[in-house]
Amino acid sequence: MEFLTDEQAVGYGRYAGPPARADLDRMFLLDEEDLAPIERRRGEHMKLDFALQLVTIRWLGTFLEDPLDVPVEVLDFVAEQLGIADPSQVKKYTKRTKTRFDHQWEIRRVRGWKEFTEVEAEFGAWVAARSWTSGDGPKAIFTDGVGWLRERKVLLPGVTTLARLVAKIRDDTTRRLWGVLEGLLSTGQRYVLDQLLEMPAGSRTSDLERWRKGPPPRGS
Repeated sequence: MEFLTDEQAVGYGRYAGPPARADLDRMFLLDEEDLAPIERRRGEHMKLDFALQLVTIRWLGTFLEDPLDVPVEVLDFVAEQLGIADPSQVKKYTKRTKTRFDHQWEIRRVRGWKEFTEVEAEFGAWVAARSWTSGDGPKAIFTDGVGWLRERKVLLPGVTTLARLVAKIRDDTTRRLWGVLEGLLSTGQRYVLDQLLEMPAGSRTSDLERWRKGPPPRGS
C-alpha cells in the first residue's frame, strides 16, 4: 500500500467526481441489453436503482456500499434515459437491503461479471510480464491493472489485496531480472562495477553516486 497516496486508497472503487460528458455518453448510455432487465423492475425507483448499479459497476468495476452514492450528473443522466421525471424518488430504494443484493446478483449474472479469484493467476501473469518488459513502477501497474480487470468484467478485490499482489509480483520479477543481468557479466565486468560502489579516500560519495547526480552546475 505504500506506493498509493491516501487519496488514491480512499478513492479506490468510488466516483472521484462527476464523469465527463464524453464518458457519460460512452459508459453510462443504456442499450437494449441493459434495458431488458431494468424494465422488469416494479416501480420507477426500482428501475432507477437497478440502472445505477449497472452503470456504476461498468464504470468502476465494483458495486458501491451505498448504491445511491453517485454524482448527481450520473443520476440525472440515467433517469432521463428511463423517462423518470423525479430522480429523487430513488431514495425509496434504500428501505430494503435485500433488494440491493438481489439486483447486484442479477447484474453479475446477466452481464457476466466474474470474481477476482477466477482470474487471479492470469492477472498475476500480466503484472509479471508488464514488470519484466516495461520497468514501470507499482503505481502505474496498479492503475492499469484496475483497467485490465474492468475491461474483462472482473469485480475489483479489496484495495489492500490488489496493492499487495502487484507489489509482491513486481518485486519478485525485478529480483529475477537482476539475477538474469548478473549472470551475463564476466568476472572483469563485475569487478569494475563493484569498484563504482567504493568510496575513494577523502570522498563522501562513490563514483556511481557521483555519476548518478551528474556534473555540478557551472561556477559551483
